[in-house]
Amino acid sequence: MPGIIYPYLPEGRSICYVGPDRLFMALAKVYAQRHSLDRVMPNAAVLVKGSRIIGIGANGSDYHDLHGCRRVELKCRSGEGYELCDGCHPRNHGEAKALQSAHSHGHDPRGADLYLWGHWWCCEPCWKLMEAAGIRDVCLLQDSETLFNREHPDNIVDRQFI
Repeated sequence: MPGIIYPYLPEGRSICYVGPDRLFMALAKVYAQRHSLDRVMPNAAVLVKGSRIIGIGANGSDYHDLHGCRRVELKCRSGEGYELCDGCHPRNHGEAKALQSAHSHGHDPRGADLYLWGHWWCCEPCWKLMEAAGIRDVCLLQDSETLFNREHPDNIVDRQFI
């Protein structure tokens, strides 16, 4: 979408946007609702190659329940300070877990598309993982820059499954 300034976007890459009724986005939403361990910003990623799902993953871990979040305590900005909190580490992001799922089932993610529900951008570590894996397109929910942006007054954070 023109005019969106992402906190991070690799040079030469773009985001595609799809509606909530698109099958793989709808599946990402259901998976996030059922499997995300992040109560604040639940998300899930679905990796699709051709018309087949080759990987799926939701964000989070039980770390925050047990230890809290150092990034929240320090009021880190979105996308910063992942090294300060094991629960926020990129290995716990939906994108990384979907890639891990694909690899663990013997699927090659090169040329696959990633559908991400619950965020309006992908962090630098996730982009690096996706680029190294050969992900073709990253698809976000239409209007995600409003819906999942905590700073936007019309966001649905904390209400995305109502």
